[in-house]
Amino acid sequence: MKKISFIKMSGAGNDFIIIDKEKNSPFILKNDVIKKLCDRRNGIGADGVITISKNEKYDFEMEYYNSDGSTGTLCGNGSRCSIWYAFTVGYCGIDTYFTSSHEVYKGKILSDELVKFYLKPPHSVRQNVQIELKSGIINADFVNTGSPHVVIDISKNAEVFPENIDLIDVKNIGREIRNHKEFSPDGTNVNFINFINNKIQIRTYERGVEDETLACGTGSTAAAYLSFLNKKIELPVSLITKSNEILVVDFVYVDNTADNISLAGPAKIVFSGVFSL
Repeated sequence: MKKISFIKMSGAGNDFIIIDKEKNSPFILKNDVIKKLCDRRNGIGADGVITISKNEKYDFEMEYYNSDGSTGTLCGNGSRCSIWYAFTVGYCGIDTYFTSSHEVYKGKILSDELVKFYLKPPHSVRQNVQIELKSGIINADFVNTGSPHVVIDISKNAEVFPENIDLIDVKNIGREIRNHKEFSPDGTNVNFINFINNKIQIRTYERGVEDETLACGTGSTAAAYLSFLNKKIELPVSLITKSNEILVVDFVYVDNTADNISLAGPAKIVFSGVFSL
């Protein structure tokens, strides 16, 4: 029975199992193993699994898998955690270039356990989308920040949602919107936001986890970008996540898009261990 070493990490409450392929060779990660590892009662427990390996051209390669085994989309907080892990083991320096899903990304260590990650420009913006739910019709915005995201300003939907964002049934309403025909066939992530003291409060239902997570990097980026377009917030944008950790999104708005868009926040190693494969 093969023993696999891992690192458990948290990116503002978004948690991941990091497996270093260089230290666990040969290693093939299968879908059923991912689900078992991410199980919070019978496994290690996580929102997703990340594998790290060396790359001939860049500092390292990151592969991300949601807790249901799905892959192929960007994970912002997972990328920040990967950067911090790679830095601690010497795979990269303060500035780094790495690959994920055949795309090249860059990141930067700001200070101890504080990491900035640079995303690609957002695309596929759709504003003022009308979505019919069981509880009523809501107004929302949509953007793809590496993953598809619906962003719902609860203050614009007072007839459907309570004023207090903590009272929203994110899991059930998020699931309904995630699978809505408006976003078929692949579905979407769902973000609920509120504004307080020039900060955004945010709660996210994540596709692939199929539940609310304590933070979402691409979701926070989507919320910041759309709120800026709607003239509701100034740059840089601070977001208060479900974990009460702060994520900061910044960019330069040029030619109707976000240039040099970045996501900064905490990335911490929680513990290390070994599991049997």
